[in-house]
Amino acid sequence: MIRAGEYASFEDARARFRWNVPERYNLAEAVCGRHAGDPAAVALIYEDAAGRARPYTFAELDRLGCRCANVLAGLGIGRGDRVALIMPQRPEVLVAHLGIHRLGAVAVPLSRLYAAPALEYRLAHSGTAVVVADAPNAAKVAEIADRLPELRRVLVADPGAPPDRDLRGLLDRAADRHPGAATRAEDPAMILYTSGTTGPPKGSLEAHRKLIGFVPPFQLLHNFAPRPDDVFWTPADWAWVGGLFDLLLTAWWCGRPVVGTARERFDPEAAFALMARHRVTGVFLPPTALRLMMEVPDPRRFGLALRTITSGGEPVNPEIVAWARESLGAPVHEFYGQTETTFYVGNCSALFPVRPGSMGRVFPGYRVLIMDEAGEEVPVGEVGEIGVHREAPSVLLGYWKDPDATRGKFAGDWFRTGDTARLDADGYLWFQGRNDDLIKSAGYRIGPAEVEAAMLAHPAVAEAAAVGIPDPVRGQIVKGFVRLKAGAVGSPGLVKEIQETVKRRLAAHQYPREVELVEDFPRTATGKIKRSELRAQGAGRQGGSPGGA
Repeated sequence: MIRAGEYASFEDARARFRWNVPERYNLAEAVCGRHAGDPAAVALIYEDAAGRARPYTFAELDRLGCRCANVLAGLGIGRGDRVALIMPQRPEVLVAHLGIHRLGAVAVPLSRLYAAPALEYRLAHSGTAVVVADAPNAAKVAEIADRLPELRRVLVADPGAPPDRDLRGLLDRAADRHPGAATRAEDPAMILYTSGTTGPPKGSLEAHRKLIGFVPPFQLLHNFAPRPDDVFWTPADWAWVGGLFDLLLTAWWCGRPVVGTARERFDPEAAFALMARHRVTGVFLPPTALRLMMEVPDPRRFGLALRTITSGGEPVNPEIVAWARESLGAPVHEFYGQTETTFYVGNCSALFPVRPGSMGRVFPGYRVLIMDEAGEEVPVGEVGEIGVHREAPSVLLGYWKDPDATRGKFAGDWFRTGDTARLDADGYLWFQGRNDDLIKSAGYRIGPAEVEAAMLAHPAVAEAAAVGIPDPVRGQIVKGFVRLKAGAVGSPGLVKEIQETVKRRLAAHQYPREVELVEDFPRTATGKIKRSELRAQGAGRQGGSPGGA
C-alpha cells in the first residue's frame, strides 16, 4: 500500500517501494472477508433496470459468498475446478466470484456479448465444470451444452429455472458459513481470456497474488486512494480485466464501495446523472466512453463529486485530457497494462505533471524495458517493444494449456507485451501501437496512436483510427477512418482539413493519404477498435471517401 506523505517524491517511491507477497493469500478474503467485521461498511450500490438503488454491505456479500461456496461444493466443485461467469454487472457475479475463490476453485469470467460459438471455444478450452449465468446467456450455453463434456451444471440467476439450477433458490437454502480454502498466493484464481490478435484466444492463468500488483497503481492513479468518502464506478464489463481488477476488486481491497448498474448500453447523459446521484469520486472510463461524454453539453450542471478519472485500453488523446480538466474539473490519468500483467505505467497528478498523450511513468514496484527484437534495450527516444519484469506479483502464471505460448512471451525474465512505445528522457512513455499495428511507409515506422491523436484534434472528429494499407511505391500508406461528431457534415473539404491537421501536428510522412468516413467502427467485446478489420477493409477499398487523397 502507498500512502500520501510516505515518500518524499515519485522518484523516492520508485527507489524504496518493495512488494510484500505473503505465502497464504485468498482473493475472497482480501477484497471482502477482512472488511465483513464492520456491519455498516457498504461494498456495492446497485441500481436495477428500474433505477432503484440497493446497497450491499461487505458482511452481507461475505455471507452470500459462503453460501455460494457451499452450493458449488455440493456440485462437486473443489480446488482447481473451473467455474465460468457470464452476466452483465449484477450482484450475483460478485457473489459467485467470492464463492469460487473461497473454495480455491478457478473463476472464468466471460463477456455477456459473446455469441454461442465464442462461448463454446472458451468453455471447452478451460474445461469449465459449472456455468453461472443470467437467463439469456444460460440459453446460449444450452445450445452448445452437448459439445461440452466437462460441463456438469448451468446455474441461472433469473427466476423460472428448475430448482436444481435456480441460483437464488439454492443460495437461500445454503449455509451461511464456509471455512475457506487455505490458498497460497501462487495458486490459480482465474483464467482471463485475451482477445487474441493472432490465432485463437489464449487463457491467461492468474494467481491470487495478481490483486497485490494492482493496489499501488490504483492508489496512485486515484491520487492516493482511498479517502473516507471515496465511491468508485466503471461502465466496463466486470468480465474484463479493466472492470474487474482495474477498479472493482482494488476498490474493495481498499474497503470502499463500487456502484453497479443494470444498464447494459452506455448512455453518456445517464452516466453523468449516475455519478452525480451516488457522489462518485473515482472512475475508470475507457477512451470511447469519454469521447461520447464530450458530446454532452455543460456537464458541470450535474454537480459531480469527481476527483479522478482513469482511462486506458487504447490511447487517450490530449483533447480528452483538456476537456476533462476544463469541463469536469478532474484530471484524466491515462494508464497502460495488459490482461497478463496490470496497469504498471500511468499518471498521478499529485506527484508529477501529466503530459497529455503520454501513458505516464513506470509505477513503483515495476521494472519496464523498451527492447528491440533481440530483447536488448533500445536508446532513449527510440521505438521498441514494451517488456515488464516477471518479478511483479501481477504477472500471469502462464497461458492455460499452452506452455509454448508462455515461453514465447518471455525474453529471459521480461514479459514481451507485443506493444511498442518510446521512453523520453524524463521517464514518460509514449504509446506507438501493437507490433502488428505499426505502419511501415517509405522506410518510416509510424505509430497509429500519434496519427489518431492528431486526427482527433480536428473539432469535427469524434473518433479516429489509423492503419497501414498496401502501396506499390511506399510499401504502405497511412489510411484514416473517422467518425464525425453529431451535426458535422462529411465533404472533400472536411477530409482535406483533417489531413492538413495531421500534417501540422506531426509530419508530412505521417498524414493519412486516404481518409474514409464511417458511421461506427468494428469493435472487440471490450469496445476497442478492431484495426485488423479496418486494415482488411482499407486494403479492399483504396481510394477513400469524399476527399480521399
